[in-house]
Amino acid sequence: MYRSLILAGAVVLATTACSSAPVAGIQPIDGVVSGQCHTDMVLGAAGLAASPATVERARVDSDSLHVQTVRDGTRQPATPASATSGGDRLTIHVGRNNAITALRCG
Repeated sequence: MYRSLILAGAVVLATTACSSAPVAGIQPIDGVVSGQCHTDMVLGAAGLAASPATVERARVDSDSLHVQTVRDGTRQPATPASATSGGDRLTIHVGRNNAITALRCG
């Protein structure tokens, strides 16, 4: 009985250690970033914290070459806030609590 408990604990520990291995770099799903921004694949990022990892993941998933974060309320060039595709830059709007409030291309 005692041996089976130790063996079961060792198996659980080994499984947990394997599952917590860090993921190497953020890679695009299809293997390439086209450089043509589109927001349809990153709409789920709205509401998440704008951490460096989240911002980079959104850039890769939107197929953008560049990403820019702006605080809500700052002045921006006259680009439609609802631009869902076009250009090579993803612009991420961030609110006061560092949450992503909007994503647009251009």
